[in-house]
Amino acid sequence: LLGSRACATMAAAVWGAGVLNSLLHTANAFSLPLCQGNAVDQFFCEIPQILKLSCSDSYLREIWLLGVNASLASGCFAFILFSYVQIFRAVLQIPSEQGRHKAFSTCLPHLAVVSLFLSTAIFANLRPPSLSSQALDLTMAVLYSVVPPTVNPFIYSKRNQELKDAVGKMVAWTHFSRA
Repeated sequence: LLGSRACATMAAAVWGAGVLNSLLHTANAFSLPLCQGNAVDQFFCEIPQILKLSCSDSYLREIWLLGVNASLASGCFAFILFSYVQIFRAVLQIPSEQGRHKAFSTCLPHLAVVSLFLSTAIFANLRPPSLSSQALDLTMAVLYSVVPPTVNPFIYSKRNQELKDAVGKMVAWTHFSRA
């Protein structure tokens, strides 16, 4: 589908964008004066939560970081989209119906996890402040940081018969032990 050089280049670009994004946010966060203490009401330090603690007008910084984030995220999204187009083109060229079905059943769960992560992360970081509440912030943070890595093993191994049998036994045992 893609040569090893293209894959390595795309991986390096995404890693570079992630490091650049992290450095920019870290530098911005450390340069903010905090006048409401330094306790964040989340289970990890998110940029919107740190901005709420700042006593300076950080509007221009937020706009600048939002622009940088948008351009970096657009580049990463373009890489993901390009990869999926290449994968789907290759899958559609598989001559047998069974082969195409097997390939799609492997790709589509991954696409579902990526979509869950991207949609919740975008909603969490781009929603208007009027929709912000501590419970909603925490829910969004859990949805995009905990749920995708947790469901990944189950999604990728859902075709594995041993896992299906083990989960079935566990569910049956849990159900019957409560009765």
